[in-house]
Amino acid sequence: MGPVTAAVLQLAALIGALALCYIPFGNYMAKVYSSDKHWRVEKWIYKCIGANPDTEMRWPAYLRGVLAFSVVGVLFLYLLQRLQGILPGSLGFSSVNPAQSFNTAVSFVTNTNWQSYYGEQTMGHVVQTAGLAVQNFVSAAVGIAVAVALVRGFARSRTGEIGNFWSDLVRGTVRILVPVAVVAAVILVACGAIQNFSGIHAVGQFFNGHSMGGSQQWNGGAVASQEAIKELGTNGGGYFNANSAHPFENPTPFTNLFEIFLILLIPFALTRTFGVMVGSVKQGYAILATMGTIWLGFTALMMWTEFAHHGPALQLAGGAYEGKEVRFGVGGSSIFAVATTLTSTGAVDSFHSSFTGLGGGITLLSMMLGEIAPGGTGSGLYGILIMAIIAVFIAGLMVGRTPEYLGKKIGSREIKLSAIYILITPALALVFAAVSMALPTPPHSMLNPGAHGFSEVLYAFTSAANNNGSAFAGLNANTDWYNTMTGLAMLFGRFLPMVFVLALAGSLAEQRPVPATAGTLRTEKPLFTGLLVGAILIITGLTYFPALALGPLAEGLAS
Repeated sequence: MGPVTAAVLQLAALIGALALCYIPFGNYMAKVYSSDKHWRVEKWIYKCIGANPDTEMRWPAYLRGVLAFSVVGVLFLYLLQRLQGILPGSLGFSSVNPAQSFNTAVSFVTNTNWQSYYGEQTMGHVVQTAGLAVQNFVSAAVGIAVAVALVRGFARSRTGEIGNFWSDLVRGTVRILVPVAVVAAVILVACGAIQNFSGIHAVGQFFNGHSMGGSQQWNGGAVASQEAIKELGTNGGGYFNANSAHPFENPTPFTNLFEIFLILLIPFALTRTFGVMVGSVKQGYAILATMGTIWLGFTALMMWTEFAHHGPALQLAGGAYEGKEVRFGVGGSSIFAVATTLTSTGAVDSFHSSFTGLGGGITLLSMMLGEIAPGGTGSGLYGILIMAIIAVFIAGLMVGRTPEYLGKKIGSREIKLSAIYILITPALALVFAAVSMALPTPPHSMLNPGAHGFSEVLYAFTSAANNNGSAFAGLNANTDWYNTMTGLAMLFGRFLPMVFVLALAGSLAEQRPVPATAGTLRTEKPLFTGLLVGAILIITGLTYFPALALGPLAEGLAS
């Protein structure tokens, strides 16, 4: 079997698995967020935090809950790292320095999981499990909660209430993320991922059964459980520096495909949840079709760039193998790279800096789309719904009609909120990248000169502002400048958009439903799906094309 055929079969198996889970899992999540009953463990949690889960919130109160919970998470994780030197289970590692502690705390609370450190050489068991793994769960739950709040804005009328943040947070964690992550962790352990709390071991170096002298140090950890929620919650922060290229995290081609499945499961299934909650599953299918079209197109394009090798060395290898795990091959690495950058995951099973020039550009463009195809847990759904509002506005301008979406009029307030939303992350990524290139010291962190070096810096801030977390693997980001600036980009890139999403949800919930007429745009039809795909690509292209032309496009055309 050739490598291209194997890659196509992997892709087909992945699509089949996602299709089998789409309806039951999407329906289940809709039931979770629509139920008025509370589990016993949930009641205990509400009592501990002093929250009343039955109190409906308007958008300012919902936003205060999101921000207050996240601030506490940042402070707790920062202190946990600063105190690591005196904590049990630290494996002898010292406390993390202030700039890196700030960056890491912000990174995991914002669902970015950008790592400017070597995980196996920096974080002990307590920080990894009580700090980073916990944030992997709750940061994902926050994203889903905000998305559900926006869906309620479309589903409700003549009320400004969009749900209860504390109820949505707890239910998402207890009823969705924890059960699925437990099952996923068991599967990963059965397939060879490690799960322990062992210390550091010295392991001899061997080649073909013969000792090469010397040794390496490896430490264990609760890897499988963190790997499960790392992918399921589209987090991405690995236990080891090599992330999902490390055999302790991702042992086999099967686990590689299974981890891609976990990355895509919730973001795709949330479109079904959306359709059920607004009372029209066809609307969910239209959003799913948009996401799927972009995801499949980018995956096919990535495979083409990585298999369309130039030069005798790459022809003999059968593809661009530099920086890729031979266990997964070009196909598995390409599918993973697109999945992790089109979502807000950031996990990697290969080094994106070693992809071809155009392949690296695809990973960049995937994040620049806003990570909405299918996007992160929650963030992908509310991101593409914002783009849907922009698309119906464009359609309204074409025919001279007030735009409507799901029975709600899209007026000047809704358009202003949507426009500000789509401008935030590009502004953050491009401004921070420009400042880093203009100052004398930050460019010293680049491993490569020229277009590729610029791509490293652009990638870093695009990843941070979009809460992705993957790295181009050629930039030394462990400096005070990059730790601080990427930390700020992650904070603003996560919470500023949420402000406008929740404000939009409140505005929509206050409206009366508008009856459909003969002139209403049918947003469940293929025509709208095509309009939405075009709007996404054009808006992204116009925003980022000059920067892409200076980096990956220049490199790709020169090679």
